[in-house]
Amino acid sequence: MTPKGKLIAIGGNENKGQPNGNGDIDQEHFIEGGILRRFCDELKGDASKIEVITSASKYPEEVGRNYLEAFDKLGVSAVKVMHIDAREKANNEEYLERIREADGILISGGDQLKLTSLLGGTELLNILKDRYMEEEGFVLAGTSAGAMCMSNTMIYRGNSSAGLYKGEVKITTGLAFITGVIIDSHFVKRGRFSRLTQTVAANPSIIGIGLGEDTGIVISEGNSFETIGSGQVIIFDGHEIRHSNIADIDMGEALSIERMIVHIISKGNFFYLKERTFSEDKLLEFK
Repeated sequence: MTPKGKLIAIGGNENKGQPNGNGDIDQEHFIEGGILRRFCDELKGDASKIEVITSASKYPEEVGRNYLEAFDKLGVSAVKVMHIDAREKANNEEYLERIREADGILISGGDQLKLTSLLGGTELLNILKDRYMEEEGFVLAGTSAGAMCMSNTMIYRGNSSAGLYKGEVKITTGLAFITGVIIDSHFVKRGRFSRLTQTVAANPSIIGIGLGEDTGIVISEGNSFETIGSGQVIIFDGHEIRHSNIADIDMGEALSIERMIVHIISKGNFFYLKERTFSEDKLLEFK
């Protein structure tokens, strides 16, 4: 079944119109062309109802305030925050009703394993999946951990510097809004190339998606995506791998991989997951 809604997966640290920490001028004038603006534009306008879920964060109140301020700068005021820190809250009828009424949902960053352990198997997650599959115009966005949990397979731990040694990357089941991919965040800044290399080598049928900071993808129909934001998306495609020693070596030994395909994709470029096809600047049609 083809999803009628859209996913927006963001690599973290998206522009919120705040100072950048380097003593430079406030970046508020950049936010209008940024990822959060695009999230709002995919909805029904500035009167859209948005819910921000902060379950993954160690500092949910602070994170919630930051998003309320950012959306206010964009002229969007119908925004509420959900601090779901226990599984029973994910079955709370008040929260469920708010999820049913929202036009868009944004899941914040933090710890993706915490997020899946809180939301997995709950009625709230069931409603999100149903709305994403069945409702045209519904948008589910996630940043950092909120993006990584979107796929069926999810990285929950892995040292970037040791990622090319067998067993150093740990995966589990995500919230499974989309299958056939695995998503990593803060990808370029934190040097996480090795994490997706190992994951795709072990699972060559999936597409690895590495999201740079302040960079995201808008996924339509569970297949095509457009890159948005100021950075890059790195795609790892293992379907043409000719040799990989990952099944034959012991834990901790070095990987050897031949013919891993890598794409580097920036703002305005498109990629098609099922067809494994890149397009520079336009939507393509496939028979």
